Amino acid sequence: MMRSLLIANRGEIACRVIRTARRMGIRTVAVFSDADRNALHVREADEAVHIGASPARESYLVGEKIIAAAKATDAEAVHPGYGFLSENADFAQGVADAGLVWVGPKPDSIRAMGLKDAAKKLMIEAGVPVTPGYHGEDQAPERLQSEADAIGYPVLIKAVAGGGGKGMRRVNAPGEFQEMLGSCRREAAASFGDDRVLIEKYVERPRHIEVQVFGDMHGNVVHLFERDCSLQRRHQKVIEEAPAPGFDWALRDVVCGAAVRAAKAVDYVGAGTVEFIADASEGLRGDRIWFMEMNTRLQVEHPVTEEITGQDLVEWQLRVASGEKLPKAQDELGIDGWAMEARLYAEDPATGFLPSTGRLERFLLASSSDRVETGYEEGDVVSPFYDPMIAKLVVHEDSREEAVERLAAMASYALVWPVKTNNYFVSRCLRDGEFRCGAIDTGFVARKLGELTDLAPPEPETLAVGASELLKRSQLRGRTTRPKWPDPATRREAAIGGVGFRLNAEADLTMAAMVDGTAMALSIRPNSSGGIRWTIEWVDSGVLVSNDDGQLVLFEPPAARGRAVSAEGDGTMLSPMPGRVLSVEVAQGDRVAKGQKLLTLEAMKMEHGLSAPFDGIVAELNVEAGAQVSEGTVLARVEKGE
Repeated sequence: MMRSLLIANRGEIACRVIRTARRMGIRTVAVFSDADRNALHVREADEAVHIGASPARESYLVGEKIIAAAKATDAEAVHPGYGFLSENADFAQGVADAGLVWVGPKPDSIRAMGLKDAAKKLMIEAGVPVTPGYHGEDQAPERLQSEADAIGYPVLIKAVAGGGGKGMRRVNAPGEFQEMLGSCRREAAASFGDDRVLIEKYVERPRHIEVQVFGDMHGNVVHLFERDCSLQRRHQKVIEEAPAPGFDWALRDVVCGAAVRAAKAVDYVGAGTVEFIADASEGLRGDRIWFMEMNTRLQVEHPVTEEITGQDLVEWQLRVASGEKLPKAQDELGIDGWAMEARLYAEDPATGFLPSTGRLERFLLASSSDRVETGYEEGDVVSPFYDPMIAKLVVHEDSREEAVERLAAMASYALVWPVKTNNYFVSRCLRDGEFRCGAIDTGFVARKLGELTDLAPPEPETLAVGASELLKRSQLRGRTTRPKWPDPATRREAAIGGVGFRLNAEADLTMAAMVDGTAMALSIRPNSSGGIRWTIEWVDSGVLVSNDDGQLVLFEPPAARGRAVSAEGDGTMLSPMPGRVLSVEVAQGDRVAKGQKLLTLEAMKMEHGLSAPFDGIVAELNVEAGAQVSEGTVLARVEKGE
């Protein structure tokens, strides 16, 4: 067994490899860029080496720097993780040529599976079914168009060297083909330096099924069953599960057997994943599941396989790379229960999934009994240089129904602030009726995008909870501690509306607040606490309230802007700060014009004129000259009128 290991990666996969290596007594070496100087994987490793500037092309993608770091630290082996150089055959060869152990497949195996057209020809020879299409050498546009016409539309144009959803175009009709071909080739050339393409029949209701395979240096190859990764957004996986819904043992034997033949065809060693596309339009059938590609590395979603088999796949990698036989034979492996994983991305679903970066002032994901894979801790910074995935949430239960419910709870209970995440999007996906019954395909998200991403307006109960918490926070301004974010295991039934806070008033109290940046007048109901499944967290700027699907709402005190604060356009005029009413220029019932001064407030030795937000009538006037008012007091209300 190796005694030292360099991890040529970052983030959660680096931390994942370090965890297993430490358990096995292996010394670990991390590498880091400028942006990752204080990253979690650097803090957890036994030693760390700086390899360059923040952009990956100047650090994590420079193989020479990584090999030099391994030599300088006396590391015996290199684990590539996933992404970056993990499927780069030249890098794998360079590691071996430097006298180091490569924790991965042979360079020739990587090359054999690296080009989609050559891989499919190899699979046909090995008796593995492939998607109907054209994988020929003739790349003339006319020939490609002719082949597409013969296959029948819709077709999919795919870059030969593609991956990660890049270099793919759906073509619905002959007239679109040449335009889509040109676009696909340009993207392929820019992303992979290779503009060659293949043409495949487009499957209308595709399921993404993949099989975990493992080989050793002694000629043994096994599979660790299948995963379903059909829930994707723009070809990027979001939720993965094992086993696959709808698979029986007969179908499993057919598909997993094909995956083992694929691995044996390239003399495979180490962890790999054989990906298939299934036509689910008429249910799952063995003759409608075709080879798509092979990923010659450990997959992001490997934890779900670990959970149902009880095996540590990173340990398997390290043992196989050290020359040992596979830890288990095929007949010693089985499926126990159901596992699911959700990828938590630093992105905002409400703005078209734009990336979100910055310091993680709050980063609370799960209870101690849940599995979370991450490369971050509270206080760390999410930089703009790398993949936006900041965590993986993993569950293992006896049934699919229980796994769905638990993962939905984990997603909705995740608290990340002020960096935005897709947690409420994930929660809604999991709670969708079609997903719950297993009726999913890769078009699921696109069909339901609006209902999965649109922000719901805060419900009255949410507003009441936020208002009471904001008032409580203002009265305890000197407090240095914050309420504990409830443990996900018990939080579902937590009745925390107002968090036990009671007002002595008999009537509702109205106060001002900024709710997600919009000024509103909110009612605090006396003695209202209980029965509301909402949760709260105090942050520097105010109070966060989270509802059942995990959507966060921020409540802040109204800003002192030198003018009245209107509650979302309803004409309610709120005091922006504590002060004294210097003068009142109107009476209740007066007709006023937009911009007309209503009253003057004196605060901090300065006068602030408060004006009508639109033409209308003064329906409510609650103060007179000389009155002292608090921040957020409702001063007046203007109703629109002719």
